[in-house]
Amino acid sequence: MKIAIIGAGNMGGAVARGLACGTKVATADIYVSNPSTAKLEALKSEHAEINTTTNNCEAAAAADIVILAVKPWKVEQVLEEIKPHLDYSHQAVASMVGGLGIGQLSAWLDKGDGELPATFIIIPNTAVATMSSMTFIASARTTQEQDAELVEVFNELGMAMLVEEGLIPAGTSLASCGIAYALRYIRAAMEGGVELGMRADDAKRIVMQTLRGAVDILEANGSHPEAEIDRVTTPGGLTIKGLNAMEAAGFTPSVIEGLRASTKR
Repeated sequence: MKIAIIGAGNMGGAVARGLACGTKVATADIYVSNPSTAKLEALKSEHAEINTTTNNCEAAAAADIVILAVKPWKVEQVLEEIKPHLDYSHQAVASMVGGLGIGQLSAWLDKGDGELPATFIIIPNTAVATMSSMTFIASARTTQEQDAELVEVFNELGMAMLVEEGLIPAGTSLASCGIAYALRYIRAAMEGGVELGMRADDAKRIVMQTLRGAVDILEANGSHPEAEIDRVTTPGGLTIKGLNAMEAAGFTPSVIEGLRASTKR
């Protein structure tokens, strides 16, 4: 599979780096275009075999799947530029642009002859660069084989899930926005640790390892989080006091409200 990424910004660059570190796509089969050269040069310095260009049409024409990783207001312009160079009979188009649905993407892809390509919405998070993303994929006009192949590619970059398009906003909130929410928790816990006498760097390492342990427990036991919480809390103990204080301060409702807010456009 040859993949073109239009846009080498935070997300486009992260996906290119993740793919280059994996085995599902040969580094020489990755094409990245960007209007300025600085980000392309940075990619090349890390992965010399990646193909880079400032010409979007050149990148798109070489690929089996073209991934759009540009700002929302640039998508229509970019598609108008590249679609004359695309052959919909064998090339697919994907978007990583938040808030852009398959319907609008299809309207912009229409060449006027009624033919449309296999189309994907791909929503990873920034951990894709370290091959630990949670990625959601929705598709239209694809085969089961095409879906499975793309899921396999992004599974190597963490975990990928094929979902109905209607669940993309929820997935974005939980995983793409959610990585920032998790980092904010780490930051808050660090501040608490400093107040309790820890050095900031030590507090960060402690919290990171604690979160890894929590994830490992859930994966190893296949259990519900509350069951593992019950194992830690003892009658009159320190943990239940801390949990109750957090809930009194609105911990669970604030998390849910944050998730709801990040699904609104």
